[in-house]
Amino acid sequence: MDKERTALYTDYLICNQGLATATSLSAMLDGEVSHDQITRHLSARLYTSKDLWVDVKPTVRQIERDDGCLIFDDTVQEKEFTDENEIMCWHYDHCKGRSVKGINLLNALYHSGDVSIPVAFEVVRKPYRFSDVKTRKIKRAAEFTKNELMRSMVATCVANTIKFRYVLTDSWFASKENFEFILKKGNHFISALQDNRLVALTETDKNEGRFVRISQLELIDQEAVRG
Repeated sequence: MDKERTALYTDYLICNQGLATATSLSAMLDGEVSHDQITRHLSARLYTSKDLWVDVKPTVRQIERDDGCLIFDDTVQEKEFTDENEIMCWHYDHCKGRSVKGINLLNALYHSGDVSIPVAFEVVRKPYRFSDVKTRKIKRAAEFTKNELMRSMVATCVANTIKFRYVLTDSWFASKENFEFILKKGNHFISALQDNRLVALTETDKNEGRFVRISQLELIDQEAVRG
């Protein structure tokens, strides 16, 4: 990997305010680097989360602490007019409350002290095509769910010996399977919950099937409730 050219391109993406293209980068450099050179560099091979970790590892080792946090969230980069494929396809965007066509990226951000740095990512792929029974429309399905990808990324961060105590997620990842997985790895979790989720406040209530909605609990701000 040509680190100098990679750094040049990432700096360009950070400072660019308009449409990012190899041609505009070349023009910004007065043609010192041609757009073909940039295109060949970007298409030379597939860049993965491993490449990111190699790049950020020295910084993480400098700032990591035992009380660090791993923060998981996904984002959809909408590309309305781009041809569809297994990466560029329809994903539900919970910010817009509807499905949009684009690239769905799951990110793991490491936060320690007052520093935040990305340590892992996964591109959501949907390689399988199927016909919806009701609408007869052709749709796509992923081989792995975002929850499965998240658990795999937690395991990778543990294998990379990143120091962290908590895993923070939004309600999308608030499942019992995820919570138990994080605890088995020796860490804790903090997650948002939808108000329609059910909880039992005692072991007896759980065994007897007495569950109540989160929205029905009389919760007091800053008070912990065990369920």
